[in-house]
Parts: sequence; C-alpha cells; structure tokens
Amino acid sequence: MTSAVRPGEPPAPLPFFVYGTLRPGEANHALFLRGRTASEEPARLPDAALYDGPGYPYAVHRPGSAVVGELITPAPGAYPGLLAVLDRLEEYGGPGRPGNLYDRIAREVLRPGGTPVRAWVYLASPLVARDLRASGAEIRGGDWFRR
Repeated sequence: MTSAVRPGEPPAPLPFFVYGTLRPGEANHALFLRGRTASEEPARLPDAALYDGPGYPYAVHRPGSAVVGELITPAPGAYPGLLAVLDRLEEYGGPGRPGNLYDRIAREVLRPGGTPVRAWVYLASPLVARDLRASGAEIRGGDWFRR
C-alpha cells in the first residue's frame, strides 16, 4: 500500500474507487457524487477484503482477496470540492492522523478488462482494521450489493 500524499503536499488528482454507500444506486452516491462525475465504471480493488460496518462497509488490506466497486472520475473542475467532501464523509483528517476512521490511500484498481489504474481508496484506518480482522463480519465475495 502506498500513499501519494506527504504532509503539506496537495493530493494528486486521481479518480476514486468506491465500494459501498457511494456506489451508484446508494444513498451517498445521490448526496455526494450525482452531477459531479465525468465517468463511473465497474472496477475491482485487489488485495483487499470487505467488512460490514454499522450501515456502511470498510475495505481492509488483505492479499489474495478483492473488493467490488466503481471507479469514479470527477467532472472537470469538481475534483477539489469532491475531495474535500469525501474526506469529511469518510472521517479522514490527513495522513496518519489517529482520529481517522478511514485512510485515503493511492492504490491500483482494475477495470473489467484487467487494465490497472491508480485511484484514491478509503481503507479502514489501522486501529479500525485491526478490530475488523479480529471480530468483524466479512462480506464474502467483497461486494457490498451482495451482502
């Protein structure tokens, strides 16, 4: 796992990989993404497992598993505002912050044909991930829609 952000540096304008309530058809997609995207396409996040949270999922790094979702490319001019809104929604305060619920990480995701693309992914923060691995409810197959 790598992050393309260093403290004080603006984040690279990458697309977003979404896997839960931000997917098309879900409530947060309508609230935060509708009208702000240039494209939305199916994708998979390799080396990650999906866990059920209280009404929303968490992706956790795990080699050999995959999470199903969508690759969201922001509309022209929408990136800075969308990044700020999603960071707040995901309770991400910056790299390595102890209060983060999720961490925003730059990861390779795969389009349906297998083409890799680098994207922002919100993964469970280390403390949350530890608790999920110990006692969380994994969503087999990594698809929030099929839970």
